[in-house]
Amino acid sequence: MKHTSEQRVLFPDLNDKPVVVQFSAPTESSDGGSVLFEAIDRGLGLTQRLADAIHDPRQPGKIDHSMVDLIRQRVYAIACGYPCGNDADRLAHDPVMKLVCGRAPQDVEDRLGSQPTLSRLENLVTRTDLLRMAYGLAETVIDRQARRRRPKKVRRVTIDLDPTDDPTYGDQQQTFFHAYYDTWCYLPVVVTIQIEDDPEHHVVAAILRPGNASGAQGAIAILKRLVRRLRKTFPRAELLLRADGAFATPPVLDWAEDEGLEYLINLPVNEVLRDRAERWMKQARKLHAKSGQTEHVFSEFFYRTQKTWRQSRRVVLKAEVTVCTGRSPKDNPRFVVTNRRCSPKHEYGVYVQRGEMENRIKELLHGLRFDLTSCTRFLANQFREIVTVAALVLYQHLRYAAAGTELERAQVWTLRERLIKIGVRVVESVRRIFLDAPRSYPWASLWRKIAMACGALSG
Repeated sequence: MKHTSEQRVLFPDLNDKPVVVQFSAPTESSDGGSVLFEAIDRGLGLTQRLADAIHDPRQPGKIDHSMVDLIRQRVYAIACGYPCGNDADRLAHDPVMKLVCGRAPQDVEDRLGSQPTLSRLENLVTRTDLLRMAYGLAETVIDRQARRRRPKKVRRVTIDLDPTDDPTYGDQQQTFFHAYYDTWCYLPVVVTIQIEDDPEHHVVAAILRPGNASGAQGAIAILKRLVRRLRKTFPRAELLLRADGAFATPPVLDWAEDEGLEYLINLPVNEVLRDRAERWMKQARKLHAKSGQTEHVFSEFFYRTQKTWRQSRRVVLKAEVTVCTGRSPKDNPRFVVTNRRCSPKHEYGVYVQRGEMENRIKELLHGLRFDLTSCTRFLANQFREIVTVAALVLYQHLRYAAAGTELERAQVWTLRERLIKIGVRVVESVRRIFLDAPRSYPWASLWRKIAMACGALSG
């Protein structure tokens, strides 16, 4: 590989001798810990499943990079903090990235896919390919959870849905201005599942929607196939649907009841609900007047919209007066429609646990750049979201491997900083490939423990 003097920087006064920094070490990598991703992926079969879902029209004799190699390269790069396809050219000769993608780490001619190659992949996929990829992603996560426990012993599976905004960049298909978010955007919906009381909420789907999509658009289609698979895998489990107020629509409520799902769905506040809640808001205000602190009162009532709901439904109320430093007290009534029968306080407590699902969205957005949907084609952007979710799946199983350590609940950015971003020198002998990491690496013992949980052997 050719390295030019433009990569050299001189600090003449830092030490007794001038300090020269140059980026010219062909056998070294800053992502030595990414071998953990390969170990997890091999156990899950995730990237292989995604690759198998794509119909490859290329002529076999002219292929340098198999479909699974390209999927692995894309998913691992996103997980390592390189979400943009333009990063591929800089990483094409990275020895560790080549190693985890099944390439010879020190063979200069055996490079990874280039940016144009990955761009062609993004624009190659069809709607059918994406649907199969979505199925494969969800099934991989569900199957893995089934292997971790006795499926017939599982008594509850919670499904969470939440939309988010995805600002767009320019002339992209199906981008529209959304007044609520005050931007041109897409409106993807993210779906997670929680098995029993597992603190990890696993992302099983991310569906890209146009910027003018209605709040619940596509929700029933997503739920139909997910519920079918969950009931097949966990036959004795009760299914609970929790969702944002965007999904409190008659079709979603009716479908959930017809399918025998329990649900806890936020109701957007309107004047009728405010009037119904006023008697309990008065109680909350009295409590606040005595304590000077945030106070709330829980209650319930039955409610039915005059034209759209087919029946009256139970609404759980949290009548709250909130206090923030430097601000006047504020009324904050919250409403959740449900078909469950526990106490209002208990039901509201179960509903707010969906906040953990929102942490998954934060990891997708801020840790993995889920919103980097800058392709012109809508389907290409959907492909990007699927491979980004696949990268999060690897991190979620890395958290499982870190159980019992200080990183068992760490977020993506912390896991990447401590376990993945390790500078290593790659040394290849006749029988082995050595990743020579710094002796001063501060989390060496923790890394070894997690690596063993991922299938490594002591030696």
